[in-house]
Amino acid sequence: MQEILDAPLASLTTFRLGGPATRLITATTDAEVIDAVRAADASGTPLLLIGGGSNLIVSDKGFDGTALRIATHGFELSGTELELAAGEVWTDAVARVVDAGLAGIECLAGIPGSAGATPIQNVGAYGQEVSTTLTEVLAYDRRAGATVTLTAAECAFSYRHSRFKDDPERYVVLRVRFRLEDAGGLSAPLRYAETARALGVEAGERVPLTEARETVLKLRAGKGMVLDAEDHDTWSAGSFFTNPILTEADFAVFTARVRERLGEGAEPPAYPAGTGHTKTSAAWLIDKAGFTKGYGSGPARISTKHTLALTNRGEATTDDLLALAREVVAGVQDAFGITLINEPVTVGVTL
Repeated sequence: MQEILDAPLASLTTFRLGGPATRLITATTDAEVIDAVRAADASGTPLLLIGGGSNLIVSDKGFDGTALRIATHGFELSGTELELAAGEVWTDAVARVVDAGLAGIECLAGIPGSAGATPIQNVGAYGQEVSTTLTEVLAYDRRAGATVTLTAAECAFSYRHSRFKDDPERYVVLRVRFRLEDAGGLSAPLRYAETARALGVEAGERVPLTEARETVLKLRAGKGMVLDAEDHDTWSAGSFFTNPILTEADFAVFTARVRERLGEGAEPPAYPAGTGHTKTSAAWLIDKAGFTKGYGSGPARISTKHTLALTNRGEATTDDLLALAREVVAGVQDAFGITLINEPVTVGVTL
């Protein structure tokens, strides 16, 4: 294992923000990951797990403890069964799966971060979620002091949530297993209207896998959601807020607020979200509350390509980012009575 003291963390996050960790360890095998976790737990040292750093907001003061960077490797494909080490780069794994002619995760192309992070918040985009194809997660259970295998059902997946996110101090993901589909080189049925439109087909149809992946990458790039060191719109965590899910009663109150603010004919976005619940769009809320693309005058601003991404324009601090996030949350709450919830994990700070 590689060890660095007083180690900068900003370069390990897609925001490029945050102060140093007291100690940074880079683990390249499952055994090294487990050894580092056990050592930290035995000594009572605070532990921060880092994969691709695409969902982290670290305090400007840094992290007083051990930061463990999981850089394990492993891509094993047997028929339609896939096993990925936690440290595998997710978007590279998606490309390899598509090249192998297997369907199920092609619309998750371009999502930054590591494979081990995908089950934690049930990563999803363009009509697919990892929970649809994931079968098992191999993890180190810090409470039991043992390696365990959790089935998809035991992961308790829901929208951008899981057992791992609900109990973040307990599990360290080591490997993730998926069951994919051999559809003769075709994608899974397209579930997202924007993707289907871009491909010139109806929702529910299949298209060649490579076309699905390439189309999703183009759509994401157009929104600043594909990492590019030269593009400050990608110095972000992607979607900063989750889409609110409301009860029928709350959605009725929300709709009344929308019409009061935007006019009698105004209708907010609405998507089914389980019995008695409706999901609406965080990006729409932000825009209609007055925070348009490019909003802000400081070093942290809303992306010029997508209102749901908060970005570092190059010289921002974590405090700058949080000030912008709080302004957006307060503005949406004041306009529509809905409190937005941040998607990235905060370390040493709160929104």
